[in-house]
Amino acid sequence: MVIELKKEVSAAQAAELGVRNKCIVFEDNGIQVLVSASSLKTLPAELAPFTEAWFPTSSDIQLASKEYRAQRREIDLGFARIGGTNRNTLMITGPCSVESLEQITQSAELCVSLGIKVLRAGCYKPRTSPYSFQGLGLEGLKLLAQMRDKYGLQVITEVRDASHIDDVIEYTDIIQVGAKAMYDQGILRRCGQSRKPVLLKRGFGSTLQEFVQAAEFVLSGGNPNVVLCERGIRTFETKTRFTLDLCGVAYLKQYTNLPVVLDPSHAMGYAYGVPDLTRACMAMGIDGLLIETHPTPATALSDASQQLNHAEYTALYNSLKPVAAAVGYEMV
Repeated sequence: MVIELKKEVSAAQAAELGVRNKCIVFEDNGIQVLVSASSLKTLPAELAPFTEAWFPTSSDIQLASKEYRAQRREIDLGFARIGGTNRNTLMITGPCSVESLEQITQSAELCVSLGIKVLRAGCYKPRTSPYSFQGLGLEGLKLLAQMRDKYGLQVITEVRDASHIDDVIEYTDIIQVGAKAMYDQGILRRCGQSRKPVLLKRGFGSTLQEFVQAAEFVLSGGNPNVVLCERGIRTFETKTRFTLDLCGVAYLKQYTNLPVVLDPSHAMGYAYGVPDLTRACMAMGIDGLLIETHPTPATALSDASQQLNHAEYTALYNSLKPVAAAVGYEMV
């Protein structure tokens, strides 16, 4: 149950009520909010005098549920807004990894040439093999910060584990929690303490319930700026890297109040299929697209097979405009 307290209830009072009633407590726009387990269906008598509104929910998808908040949450990125009543599709592109100043500069220049405002690239890589390229770490973060300062871009990069999350929060504009870190409560709780947008990727073996409950960790920490990212799940199919769950996207749009971004690159795993899959994503009317690009994909140090070169991405970008217009969305 989500319980919104009256404005006159102080943080100290809310904390005390939360302890006695076994609730998580946080502040949202100056209002103290209590969240209990969803098994609670009736407002406790002790809380009634302090309560402005209360919302029983059908599962522990609570703060992200339309049972609590029917309208989608709006994320203000400064240059544009996604979610809410906006019909904007945020375009995010860049290489899988920051590899060098020259490579990330070329990637930033691609963004500028197309009017894209968000550059993505990994600095801490959660690789399956310990012998694969692990990323440039803090050096990579500093290179991304240079691109932001030089080109006026926003940057997004992934947190691999809790050991460097403070550095990622400091250097980036949007925090990405990757599929392999979706269950890491240390990362999720620290993201909840920030107010920067968090792009949470679905684990490739996770149900939709588990995915959105991971978002609840961030939301219940007081950070309302959460975006869900579908990037493919593991199925019996072996000819693609993963299977992009567009059925799941329809569920997320129908039952949750969070913006939804899609990542066709990781789902397909092979560059040849990314453009068609991306156009299918756009046709669903979504809040963002994350596509991997590289100046020379054949030389990429990670995920070489799925990255588009800059000419391929430019052609894809231009082909998306009529699809977006057909469903009433604008690319930002």
